[in-house]
This record gives sequence, structure tokens and C-alpha cells, in this order.
Amino acid sequence: MVATIPGRVDLASTSLAAATYDDHHRQLQLDFHDGSRYVFFGVAAELYRHLLCATSKGSFFNRYIRGHFPYARLSIEN
Repeated sequence: MVATIPGRVDLASTSLAAATYDDHHRQLQLDFHDGSRYVFFGVAAELYRHLLCATSKGSFFNRYIRGHFPYARLSIEN
């Protein structure tokens, strides 16, 4: 059995594996297929919804999230 993170959404994307959004703190966590994980701060819920609906999640990320929000790289625990 695979444990999942509550609110985690698997993404159909060649670069992004999954997303988790914390509406209270306006934080978007993104897991990438290369194994890296980042949290982006100050992301509006509407932008997160647009990401989930985007035809190309990677292109949306590159255009509207990368370089637009402060972020931190997270360590991945096994």
C-alpha cells in the first residue's frame, strides 16, 4: 500500500508529478518527476485551480509560477 499525502493531486505531466495546496497558508507544494520537491509561498487558490486545469502543467508552471513566488526546496523523506 502506498501512503498518500492528504490533498495531494497526481498530475498528468512530463515534469510535474503531484501538487498539494494549503489554502490557509497559501502554499503550493510541487513534486517533480526528477524527485525534487518545492514549496511556493503566497500562491492564490485560483492560480492553483488554473494549474490543475491547464492542458500543459509544465508550461503553466514555467509561465505563471516559476520566478514569480518565493520558494524553498524540501527534502524528501523515505
